[in-house]
Amino acid sequence: MMLLGSLPQLSAFQFNIVDNMFSLTVATMGAAAIFFFAARSLVAPKYRPALMVSGLVVAIACYHYFMIRLSWQSAFGYADGSFSPTGKGFNDFYRYADWILTVPLLMVELIAVMGLAKEVARPMLTKLVIAAALMIGLGYPGEITQDWTTLMVWGMLSTLPFLYILFILWVELGKSLATQPPSVRSLVSFARLLIVATWMFYPIAYGIRGDSLPGAIPGLIPEKSGLGVVGTQIGYAIADITAKAGFGLLIFFIARAKTESMTDEERAEQMKAAAVMA
Repeated sequence: MMLLGSLPQLSAFQFNIVDNMFSLTVATMGAAAIFFFAARSLVAPKYRPALMVSGLVVAIACYHYFMIRLSWQSAFGYADGSFSPTGKGFNDFYRYADWILTVPLLMVELIAVMGLAKEVARPMLTKLVIAAALMIGLGYPGEITQDWTTLMVWGMLSTLPFLYILFILWVELGKSLATQPPSVRSLVSFARLLIVATWMFYPIAYGIRGDSLPGAIPGLIPEKSGLGVVGTQIGYAIADITAKAGFGLLIFFIARAKTESMTDEERAEQMKAAAVMA
């Protein structure tokens, strides 16, 4: 998203809090990537692909947030105690490029760690990935608009695939919980709740910017105050850290719990299969 011509003047505090939030996000995603890749040896071979995907998700996010931060810094110049737009624009499209890659992969993480039969996992994963891509794609036109009504229309359209994802996670995936070890069921249930909780934060951040647009109702955020842009960027960053690094950590805990619940025979079979593939 190019916000050229629409960026407000920011106080030093407003600019720096967003810049520092981006820095924290880069560091968190980078550290999480190292951990997930290294932690694969701590789980059974069957669940290592889930941690590989977890590592890919945060590695992709780390790169994109690094680019987002560079764009943020180039979009503003400091003068007379505040930060004014330089005219270069803020390329927030990096975030949507990140989401279109990582959000479907989050679905892959969850299905992979569940260890479902292929005939169950494949159709479920296909539906989740398509719905996730539609959710991101439909939200983008509203993100780049400078019209409040357009933002709301596309935001509501983007909500439809989100509701479908909730249906899959609660109804179809819920049926598979009975096949999971008792020690894992609560973790998987929490993983579903974490997805919902973090994803619900995105429309809030999405709407914060919209409330600062001309024609917004009730228009709680004054136009050009900077609060809309700042609130949106911080909100998205917090949600991304939770939805990617936090969710990935939960996937690791599930994989560890499932590994520890395996019998000696199952462990031996897993190691034999891994040796054959190697």
